[in-house]
Amino acid sequence: MAQGCATQITRRSFQTSDGVTLSVLEAGLDHAKDSNLTLALVTGWSMPAAVWQNQLEQFGRRYHTLALDPRGQGESALPTDGFTAERRATDLHEFLAPLSNVLLIGWSLGAIESLQYVHMFGAERLAGMVLVDSSVGEEPEPTPGGTFLQALRDQRDKTLEGFVRAIFKKAISDDEIARLVGGAKRMPVESSIALLSYPFPRTHWKEIAHGFKKPLLYLVTPQFAEQAQNLRKNRPATQIEIFNDAGHTLFVDEPERFNALISRFAESLSLR
Repeated sequence: MAQGCATQITRRSFQTSDGVTLSVLEAGLDHAKDSNLTLALVTGWSMPAAVWQNQLEQFGRRYHTLALDPRGQGESALPTDGFTAERRATDLHEFLAPLSNVLLIGWSLGAIESLQYVHMFGAERLAGMVLVDSSVGEEPEPTPGGTFLQALRDQRDKTLEGFVRAIFKKAISDDEIARLVGGAKRMPVESSIALLSYPFPRTHWKEIAHGFKKPLLYLVTPQFAEQAQNLRKNRPATQIEIFNDAGHTLFVDEPERFNALISRFAESLSLR
């Protein structure tokens, strides 16, 4: 993966407290000092850490940068259980345990699990947090998912391919689509559905976001633009940016803008 890149990207693993081996992509190891900021990237539902390739390359030039393959995703082990918000937040806690002064960046389901991490374990290790294109419990409530969960049971291949194609606005090769769909299919269908069915009211996520006392950046596409405006209204210190011309993978569709915003936010944390 690192061949031809200015930044070396390596892979390592660690074992969780319930015995699951999780895989991590790492860049910028030469910047890993106690006083330096570390960037920790958490991917979304069914996607591998490798979707952060551009960010690992760019941020690794200045910061120690890590991207986690959650359990059952990417190159992490596939256990029979643990597909709950509480266990996935615990996995994040154990992932971040050796670190301090972390900028935690969660995309989609990874944003929700980052909020759950803060709820369960506090924000002591964090310098700030970035939530990327995910509902945070503000109004308006997102449009219901309709028949998506049943479609996963009935026509999984077709449904996953449609999902993967829909989250990118830029052209993605058929080979890449097939690779992402194949990776998503590693997880049993009921486990993947459990990740989309966390049993919390929407107010749970809003209360965590409102209670987060450190700098918060919320990057969204138009589907969450009103939620972003309301979060900034209800939590005035929140910084928001709306990507009007990007898909759900806005960091893939508009990497230069995304990276510039993260870099500026990271620099502001270093000055605090």
